[in-house]
Amino acid sequence: MPLFFYCNFRKAISRSGLQHLASMHTAFPVMTNGPAKELRTVVDWSENAVNGEHLWLETNASGDLCYLGEENCLVKIAKSASRRKCAACKIVVHTVCIEQLEKINFRCKPTFREGSSRFLRDNLVRHHWVHRRRQEGKCKQCGKGFQQKFSFHSKEIVAISCSWCKQAFHNKVACFMLHQIEEPCSLGAHAAVVIPPTWVIKVKKPQNSFKCSNRRKKRTSFKRKASKKGAEKESKWRPFAIKPISSPLMKPLLVFVNPKSGGNQGTKVLQTFMWYLNPRQVFDLSKEGPKEALELYRKVPNLRILACGGDGTVGWILSVLDELQLSPQPPVAVLPLGTGNDLARTLNWGGGYTDEPVSKILCHVEDGNIVQLDRWNLRVERNPEFPQEESEDGSHRLPLSVFNNYFSLGFDAHVTLEFHESREANPEKFNSRFRNKMFYAGAAFSDFLQRSSRDLAKHVKVVCDGSDLTPKIQELKFQCIVFLNIPRYCAGTMPWGNPGEHRDFEPQRHDDGYIEVIGFTMASLAALQVGGHGERLHQCREVTLTTYKTIPMQVDGEPCRLAPSVVRISLRNQANMVQKSKRRTSMPLLNE
Repeated sequence: MPLFFYCNFRKAISRSGLQHLASMHTAFPVMTNGPAKELRTVVDWSENAVNGEHLWLETNASGDLCYLGEENCLVKIAKSASRRKCAACKIVVHTVCIEQLEKINFRCKPTFREGSSRFLRDNLVRHHWVHRRRQEGKCKQCGKGFQQKFSFHSKEIVAISCSWCKQAFHNKVACFMLHQIEEPCSLGAHAAVVIPPTWVIKVKKPQNSFKCSNRRKKRTSFKRKASKKGAEKESKWRPFAIKPISSPLMKPLLVFVNPKSGGNQGTKVLQTFMWYLNPRQVFDLSKEGPKEALELYRKVPNLRILACGGDGTVGWILSVLDELQLSPQPPVAVLPLGTGNDLARTLNWGGGYTDEPVSKILCHVEDGNIVQLDRWNLRVERNPEFPQEESEDGSHRLPLSVFNNYFSLGFDAHVTLEFHESREANPEKFNSRFRNKMFYAGAAFSDFLQRSSRDLAKHVKVVCDGSDLTPKIQELKFQCIVFLNIPRYCAGTMPWGNPGEHRDFEPQRHDDGYIEVIGFTMASLAALQVGGHGERLHQCREVTLTTYKTIPMQVDGEPCRLAPSVVRISLRNQANMVQKSKRRTSMPLLNE
């Protein structure tokens, strides 16, 4: 083999991720990565990050095949040996075989590039080819399906597929040729939302250019000032920077997943997004909040966000966006993993995630329409008519100072408070959406028997845009009052109803700058589940609520007992949201 061809071949092999092909098909020495390291399960954002590290997850699936095959696999007989699966490239190996994988130098798909000038000149993303002993779909070249092997120690490699674009080929020269190894990768059907690894730059830590000098100079004040600037710069330094290439066709996506929402759904969703996207655009909210990620990606044009969790997760992300004051503010889509998911229902994302293919979800996020969502401030002051010592049995502030869905007091808040306190005491009993709803039903029945909210109307005063609603509230003896921003409430009900027969009110909107005030008796609350609605009281821009005893309240599902207070509600701003389109003209074809 000529020397120049050998060099080009080795270069292509190393770029493609098929380093193990070289060891199988050539007599050249195998490169190694040194001793085995601690298994990584999450993306490393530190200055010690190594490109191509696998993200290992435990797996028990009997059909998963050891990537090393019979020739290199260290486990010959023990079928029950523990296995690991990489979330980013989907290879599976025995835990004891991972060191062997390092020896054949098979790396995961690169998620960033080094900041040196040599790497910065290379703007192309290349395929990351992976051997598959089991492959769904059809060959990109010949259009035929792949022969399936079901043995864990299957010797035959049936396909070669790219873990970026998901293209797959039969493992034969007629379908997969050598020149394809180094071809640029299109990033597949979801290229518009994928953040390419070429955008994510690992930067070197800057050296302090102002070194101490033995010789004293007169301009010491300048040196002191410059040293201070250098120290500030060093304190703000981050190991990674994002350098996007602007394109009107791209809608780069950040995915935030709350694994605690929806039982175990969150963990599964997190892993699947790492397979479809760059793992550096997928974030686990149980590890760290969204602020660091949003600051890192703040300059990416056309950025979109996908919040995977309950309505509380969405509110958390919107609050951080407020704090960072991004301009323009990236729109937020919702994958509902919570219990109520009323905001997700309002934006057509549904009442709960039901294992819809992630490929379809990415299409909906890309195609969704951008709409506005009113957001409301809550300012709380102590009721001056009550001495401090008479208010010790309740909180002096609400759980949140901003709400997106609703703010309520009375019966519904008391039920939510019981649920919240029970979940805090026994979190293991609240690991599914169905169980959560059953608890709500039981708590509501218990509170109905106790009649704990029957005197609510005697202890509140409500003034909307200068109009006092208190006489009507006392006359109708409401046991629950809701200040509603979106049409949905209490896991999908529509408490405002259709006001077509009432000329005094307009249909409800989430972007009109008005909040709906609704009163409920026990009967009207029960009727909600069969299509009923509450008593429409007002549509207003400002509310002043005064309470004269400690009352259960909730803000977007976060409950508390608030001591006698004056609560003022006013419009804060409007957030950009992604509303799911009802129809899509075409769907991408992928080798799932």
